[in-house]
Amino acid sequence: MTEMEFDYVIVGAGSAGCVLADRLTADGGASVLVLEYGGSDRSVFIQMPSALSIPMNMPKYNWFYHTEPEPHLGGRIMHTPRGKVLGGSSSINGLVYVRGNPQDFERWEEEGAAGWSYADVLPYFKRAETRADGGDAYRGDRGPLGTRYGSLKNPLHAAWLAAAEQAGYARTDDINGAQQEGFGRMDMTVANGRRASAANAYLRPAMKRRNLVVMTQALATRILFEGRRAVGVEFRRGDALHVARARRETILAGGPINSPQLLQLSGIGPAKLLRELGIPVVHDLPGVGENLQDHLEFYFQVACTQPVSLYPAIKPLGKLRVGIRWLLFKDGLGATNHFESCGFIRSSPAVPYPDIQYHFLPLAVAYDGSTLAKEHGFQAHVGPMRSKSRGWVRITSTNPLEKPKILFNYLSHPDDWAEMRACVRLTREIFAQAAFDPYRGREIQPGADVVGDAAIDEFVRAKVESAYHPSCSCKMGDPGDPMAVVDPLTRVIGIERLRVVDSSIMPSVTTGNLNAPTIMLAEKAADHILGRGMLAPSTAVHTQAPPRRAALR
Repeated sequence: MTEMEFDYVIVGAGSAGCVLADRLTADGGASVLVLEYGGSDRSVFIQMPSALSIPMNMPKYNWFYHTEPEPHLGGRIMHTPRGKVLGGSSSINGLVYVRGNPQDFERWEEEGAAGWSYADVLPYFKRAETRADGGDAYRGDRGPLGTRYGSLKNPLHAAWLAAAEQAGYARTDDINGAQQEGFGRMDMTVANGRRASAANAYLRPAMKRRNLVVMTQALATRILFEGRRAVGVEFRRGDALHVARARRETILAGGPINSPQLLQLSGIGPAKLLRELGIPVVHDLPGVGENLQDHLEFYFQVACTQPVSLYPAIKPLGKLRVGIRWLLFKDGLGATNHFESCGFIRSSPAVPYPDIQYHFLPLAVAYDGSTLAKEHGFQAHVGPMRSKSRGWVRITSTNPLEKPKILFNYLSHPDDWAEMRACVRLTREIFAQAAFDPYRGREIQPGADVVGDAAIDEFVRAKVESAYHPSCSCKMGDPGDPMAVVDPLTRVIGIERLRVVDSSIMPSVTTGNLNAPTIMLAEKAADHILGRGMLAPSTAVHTQAPPRRAALR
């Protein structure tokens, strides 16, 4: 067994780990080791934005986790993809950049994450970003992460936005600015035509520094302790075991499945679970692996009566043309994720801020590429944002290569079903507006006959999918909260020199996709780790649109 020593050891080169690798080595004063079980992200399928469904379906890049049979979805086993590659899930995701609603972060503070209000986190969102359209009070223009808007050239995007207005909803100039609520353009993490993963934005430039070492194909097997002080990590690379000692801190950035798994393997977690597996209990921390949350969505699909959708582009010849153009010029349809317009609405006027999200796509196809489009069509991905269902991640053996059990307990709360029914009815109303008259064919899914509560519930149970936003399994909170795992400085409660920095520490899931808030988490955590003062709180205000007007008839 070989030993090595660094100031910081980071487990995981995903969205958060890449940020930390960059920020902790920037001044040259600290040595950092990053351990990543996956390998290189150099594949064209990762770098080309429109190829997003391909790496998600490759075991080389995806851990391919699956849930236990979900009891409220008829026992369905759900795919839970997680990136196993440099950049982590930011290298296989849908490239959507949504920060979340400002009120999410006010809620975080209420849930015990002191210092994580919207005013506190907005400066870190800005520090991370360079928006192609430039910066302002809300948006960054000097950060590593490139974001931009799509061209909205496809006429179906204009129809979608117009129909939403006709249905009585507001427009918003920037869903990541002062007002998330409403319909507008959707940002994507694309820069110079390529995927702006955390690896491209943060890790690749940092790897030029002598004080950063990145090891791929390195599986962390357990955290090492002296009493209740973390002193490093044991990891396997090939057939050999190694020890990486941390002079300052060990930081877990493996994500909402791997971080609780490694904590439990190392003796930190629910004591009863650990004792059943014969793992010596270092610290009884019952919240490790609990509070697991996600977003569910379904695809509301409509046939298109005019040949204006992306259907020709996904045929073999169309794909070839798109690919050649992207390889030569890094532009065209290959340089977009095609999620160029979106919406955030409330399921009812009584809801204080948006709890339903839309991604609009000018094609009728499964997001993960599991089914092929068969005709011209368009669809809205729609789902509730603040499910009351809670699940868990639990190891079943001491073998770090054995996947943990995962149960989200999807739709276990009756309010979640009410929100899903609202998603069907409100989306159908938008597609019924006059703006879609030139394009609207039959309703492919759910189908015009899916009307009553029972029929909608049956459709949802059979067709709802994960939006791939697992989170909250090592939640941040007040140290007095028995279910909190890390404190507001991201330190594991009851353990010295150990932190968790990834989407698992969110107290509750945010309103939207999770890559942007995960990167923000790591940006802010880096200042905590380095003992720096925080960036000055923002004074920018945030607003909500008034409840929508009655739909036009």
